[in-house]
Amino acid sequence: MAIRSRSKITTSFSMFGMTDIVFLLLIFFMITSTLIAPNALRLLLPQSHHQTMASPITTVSITPDLQFYVERTPVELSNLERVLRERLAGEPDPTISLHVDRRVPMEEVVKVMNIAKDNQYRLILATTSR
Repeated sequence: MAIRSRSKITTSFSMFGMTDIVFLLLIFFMITSTLIAPNALRLLLPQSHHQTMASPITTVSITPDLQFYVERTPVELSNLERVLRERLAGEPDPTISLHVDRRVPMEEVVKVMNIAKDNQYRLILATTSR
């Protein structure tokens, strides 16, 4: 009398559950990436060989038509120091990233550098890599 077991174990692997998870992750990353808005203006930055990796708290941008922006908010030069004080109040290591178009005269850049020096802010000049 031959005894056969009726329950056979299948050794195949089903990928259907894995593909569902991958598609859900893909949809999640597509949705979250569209919600992130860049926090910079379009400027033609000068080029540099050396890049520093520091995390600035806020950004100051100067456009070719000499408009000043703190992050994406337009600011008059006379109010720039007050706005920076408000943004950087209470920060242990206040750092500003300065984004300047290469057509901007250097005297405008020096004005922002003087504001940073007078208030003891660290200043990073944003450049593009070569």
